[in-house]
Amino acid sequence: MTSFIRHGAVAVALAFGALISAPAQAALFDDTEARKAIIDLRTVVAQLKDKADADSKATAEQIAHLQRSLLDLNRQLEEARADNARLRGQSEQLARDVSDLQRVQKDIRQGVDDRIRKLEPQTVSVDGREFLAEPEETRLYEEAMNVLRKGSFAEAADLLSSFQRRYPASGYAPSALFWLGNAQYGKRDFKESITAFRAFVSRAPDHPRAPEALLSVANSQSDLKDTKAARRTLEELLKTYPKSEAAVAAKERLASLR
Repeated sequence: MTSFIRHGAVAVALAFGALISAPAQAALFDDTEARKAIIDLRTVVAQLKDKADADSKATAEQIAHLQRSLLDLNRQLEEARADNARLRGQSEQLARDVSDLQRVQKDIRQGVDDRIRKLEPQTVSVDGREFLAEPEETRLYEEAMNVLRKGSFAEAADLLSSFQRRYPASGYAPSALFWLGNAQYGKRDFKESITAFRAFVSRAPDHPRAPEALLSVANSQSDLKDTKAARRTLEELLKTYPKSEAAVAAKERLASLR
């Protein structure tokens, strides 16, 4: 467009120059030719103006189009940023949800494991012997023993008797019989005490407390004034468990019974 305007300007200048270059030549033009030259000049100028206006309009449209494109691109970029932020927020929320779910699952699994452990038999050790016992079995035995330690012999005897009926084959049963004999002795029920101790020795003759149980039988018999029975029990103790600590006490007791 610039080249066209430049060339047009040159043409206009030449035309003007031709009109005023020499007086002699100017005289040769008549009015008709002058008007024709002016019209041609105006036509060229109009064409140049129209071309300039058209080029200016096209340039303005191109600029406007570029501006719209830039605005649209900026809008798309903002939307992309918003989408990324939303996706990032959703991803972070999802990560938190997954973490919370994993924690809940862990708590549930731990709770289930704890409940299972409370129901499953556990290995326990009593009087140097290990065996499997149900949680409820252990709880009842320990409850009875706690009552006995407090000196509540009647209540302890009831609890131990109830335990024997409920768990006759329990690994606690021998020890429960032994302590039942002690509880009955504590409440001065000597006959029942003898029965419990005898049942204990019969059931677990190799139990580490068996010699002590026989000595307790002899004590109960002595308290019942049955000296002969007490002597026989002490002799049985010396014969069956000669190396036990209870045997030492049995020898002293025999000497006092004579």
